[in-house]
Amino acid sequence: MGAFWKVAAAILVTVVLGLAVGKQEKDIAVLLTMAACCMAGVAAVSYLEPVLDLLWELEALGQLQGGMLGILLKAVGITLVAETAGMICTDAGNGSMGKMLQMLGSAVILYLSIPIFQAFLTLIREILGEL
Repeated sequence: MGAFWKVAAAILVTVVLGLAVGKQEKDIAVLLTMAACCMAGVAAVSYLEPVLDLLWELEALGQLQGGMLGILLKAVGITLVAETAGMICTDAGNGSMGKMLQMLGSAVILYLSIPIFQAFLTLIREILGEL
């Protein structure tokens, strides 16, 4: 839990530095923001490892087919990356690129979801065939 407080403090310091430097050097402020986001991402991954282990154990117990949990985790990761990158683009003054990144993330998630939709259709067909 100590890492959370350190990262939160570092992010707050980065925000203050970004505000101070951003008036003269917008590029450096954006780089500071990106560095802070990367640092927070690395810290978040360290906290998510036990959660992922539990989810893989639940997947094995539930006998889920074909890595469905993996697809869902990839979708969550893509959402977080697209949202963060979009916010950084908006902070850098290019909101339209940020929105396009978010739209691209949504499209990729839909693409990744095709096996889940196919499994759902197969299940519906089985249920309707049994009626």
